[in-house]
Amino acid sequence: MTLLLAHAAGTDETISLVLLFAGIWVAWIGWSRLRGKGFDRLPRWGGWLLIGVALALAVAATTVPRTVLGPTQTPASSGPRPASSATLRFLAPEPGVVASGDELTVRMELAGATITSVTSTTVSSDTGHLHLSLDGALVSMTGGTLQVVDLRGVAPGPHTLTASFVAADHLPFDPPVTAEVTFERTAP
Repeated sequence: MTLLLAHAAGTDETISLVLLFAGIWVAWIGWSRLRGKGFDRLPRWGGWLLIGVALALAVAATTVPRTVLGPTQTPASSGPRPASSATLRFLAPEPGVVASGDELTVRMELAGATITSVTSTTVSSDTGHLHLSLDGALVSMTGGTLQVVDLRGVAPGPHTLTASFVAADHLPFDPPVTAEVTFERTAP
């Protein structure tokens, strides 16, 4: 199951937000009825039903947009991708480090560019976001050079962290600006 936690202000994020707020609203009605704080015409079993519907809406908020709209909802590129002179490297973890806890602190250094929290279709070679992937699966688009990766559920053994400095439209530069580090996860 692929979770969608968008922040690119696209159709997928709009659908997710509508479903999420609908779930919150339905849950509030159901919970209010169960607590006897309103909606007296609604049978008590209806309150429980609304709580179930709210949970279904919350799940749908993270899965339906990706299922309906497809896995890639990034803006279309018009023309060739810009190059960036930025450099990216991992400060921590060091290559081959052994991680035994539930979290891994990741520190990166980005030189020659600025991180922006704004998503835009107007790109420049020195402004963008940081994406962090664990074994090829995206785990963070927060953009900061200091991040904490949740290792709960990550199997023991060797793993690879990949950081990518991407343009403000979330698409890679050409050539891509990436850094990679491997680490070993021990049994929790």
